[in-house]
Amino acid sequence: MWYNKQMRLFTIFCSKMKKLNLKYPAITERKWIFPLAIASPLFLFIFFITTLISPNATTPPSSASIFVESKLQFLPISKLSSPPRFAYLVSGSAGDGAMLKRTLQALYHPNNQYVVHLDADSSPQERLHLHKFVVNNPIFRKFNNVRMITKANLVTYRGPTMVANTLHAAAILLKQGGQWDWFINLSASDYPLVTQDGFNLNIEFSDLIHAFSDLPRDLNFIDHTSDIGWKEFQRAKPIIIDPGLYMNKKSDVFWITQRRRSAWMALSRPFIDFCIWGWDNLPRTVLMYYANFISTPEGYFHTVVCNAQEFRNTTVNSDLHFISWDNPPKQHPHYLTLGDMQKMVDSNAPFARKFHQDDPVLDKIDNELLFRGQGMFVPGGWCTGSLENGTDPCSVVGNATVLRPTAGAKRVKTLTGSLLSNDSFRPRQCI
Repeated sequence: MWYNKQMRLFTIFCSKMKKLNLKYPAITERKWIFPLAIASPLFLFIFFITTLISPNATTPPSSASIFVESKLQFLPISKLSSPPRFAYLVSGSAGDGAMLKRTLQALYHPNNQYVVHLDADSSPQERLHLHKFVVNNPIFRKFNNVRMITKANLVTYRGPTMVANTLHAAAILLKQGGQWDWFINLSASDYPLVTQDGFNLNIEFSDLIHAFSDLPRDLNFIDHTSDIGWKEFQRAKPIIIDPGLYMNKKSDVFWITQRRRSAWMALSRPFIDFCIWGWDNLPRTVLMYYANFISTPEGYFHTVVCNAQEFRNTTVNSDLHFISWDNPPKQHPHYLTLGDMQKMVDSNAPFARKFHQDDPVLDKIDNELLFRGQGMFVPGGWCTGSLENGTDPCSVVGNATVLRPTAGAKRVKTLTGSLLSNDSFRPRQCI
């Protein structure tokens, strides 16, 4: 019965070709023979294949899907009972080595993971100094959670090489970084305004780990918007998707929703896993477009997260930074100084940018917000040494899993509470 149905289809096909020849003999006398010659073996091949997979065929079909996509699963989201862990990329260019070291020390916590990168524009000597700092530091060696990309990439801030470098670091952290919950990319000109962990003193510390402890681990903090203002005419071009690269049904090219704003973000591990694996090809498809797009870092991850069904409802419209833009805005924000100190604190943001190297405002942040001594780590619950006589309390390491949240963590919780409120969270997600 099934065989007869296939033969009837083939007969109908031949009949139509014959009628076409009778209707236009002068034109199709020879032209129809070639398509038929091509179509006939193709039809027989399809007939052979479908016979093999037919319910009436002698070989039973396999119950398992032949496509690898069905075998892939999202990485499990860590349980809220465990403290969150962050995976940081801190990157810089020529002349940023000293500032990158300072930022790394201000961000450090034994439970987090870190990748540092000085791009190929920096000198070999500068990269060597950073490498020695990483491999010879006794704390880094003890916890083995700081890695340096020794084969430096050449990174252009406004180009796709910055996205490629970010994906490179994310892949390293997925492969070697153990368990972590959020990936945060920073530059050497960024600086934290909060501690990673509190400390056992009667001082109000801002505690990032504590503030994120109660948040769903699938949230993606990424500053996206449809209203890109002045950037629309200077940077934006329409984005189309070729369905042949992404979908399983043929159709005309279609437009996708563009998202772009800030190049800095805190992305969930499941989303990073999706960007690296890209099992439905969307991340690679979008990356092909952005390969020739100006200000790629301000659009790539934003566009992927807002067009992936699994993640579009996980976005929180914030980059967790205090940034002061000129008016009208320029390509880069203006550098922060002592005059911006109170505005940084009032923003409740855990990070700020941009800073000049060794600007006095960094010393003020160390003294008043981080309580970090010069050349030292920011003290946390894992530090059991004394602060007396300028001693580094982190020179004596205790239990790295001990957290001592303090009242200062309310600053960050105030920010996240506002971002996740009914008025801000859902209405400002991808549309």
